[in-house]
Amino acid sequence: MPEDLPSKSAESRETERDEPRDLDSVMAERHRLLSLAFRMTGTLADAEDVVQETYVRWYRLEPEERDDIAVPAAWLMRVASRISLDLLGSARVRRETYVGQWLPEPVPADLFADPANASLTSSRLAPDPLERVTLDDAVSMALLTVLEAMTPAERVTFVLHDVFRVPFDEIADVVGRSAAATRQLATSARRHVRRGRRAQVSPHQHDEVVRAFRDATVGGGIEDLLRVLAPDVELRVDGGGFVNAAPQVIRGSDHVARWFMGVMRKQPALRLERRDTADGLGYVIRNEGRRYGMVTFGVSDECVTNVWIMLNPMKLTNWPPD
Repeated sequence: MPEDLPSKSAESRETERDEPRDLDSVMAERHRLLSLAFRMTGTLADAEDVVQETYVRWYRLEPEERDDIAVPAAWLMRVASRISLDLLGSARVRRETYVGQWLPEPVPADLFADPANASLTSSRLAPDPLERVTLDDAVSMALLTVLEAMTPAERVTFVLHDVFRVPFDEIADVVGRSAAATRQLATSARRHVRRGRRAQVSPHQHDEVVRAFRDATVGGGIEDLLRVLAPDVELRVDGGGFVNAAPQVIRGSDHVARWFMGVMRKQPALRLERRDTADGLGYVIRNEGRRYGMVTFGVSDECVTNVWIMLNPMKLTNWPPD
């Protein structure tokens, strides 16, 4: 080294070694934060905004403030949860002007891999009350639509505790309630889940019923379709104002069957290509080879109970266009 260039101090060299490792550990939380925020908000665009704002707040901290944070992953989760809570309040206002029906975003089965298996909080896990809901389908349309019926505080509490196992005293700090009040929020949220979900079927049964639905829609008649639809089946279509879509919920097997038959008759170029979704078997809808939409299903008692059709292109970014 030339003599006129001062050598770096041992402290400086140590700092340079630590910074990349700290940055890597913080950025490694991004996937989990996105997984959390998606459950909170129901769309990947909103989830990305939440995660971006979380990191902005992290990097705005002074170095001394970051050093005082014992568990950065827990800090990031709390901040992302608070941002999600604020966003959920404004989202309700935005959806009052949304064109047609609003649905959460359908996602592939493997988009978020088991975030609940890793602790994102402090060193202790939450107590596991007997009434806790265990959810393997935590990003399914079936659950996300139920979450939409909750208040923002209920939704944040439910996702944090029942999916991510955050202790109630830590959730209380996020939602601005006491730990006891937060437990009540979780109880109320679970009531929403139980009311909104029918008896579950196995993945194999779900997929068999969905295949029967497709066969009836594509090559069968209305009687074939009626046999796989529950009498009180509901059909929802989200076009987001970009695509013409049913403006209201279509209810009842006869109305749903006739709607599907009418669509297939008017648009003979439509094709259904199977995909594994968070709800099980679903189909990409293609029109003359181009991605047009996505359809997913709720199944109970060997019948289709819910049909969710996403036509809004802003909520189809995880499905190949060709």
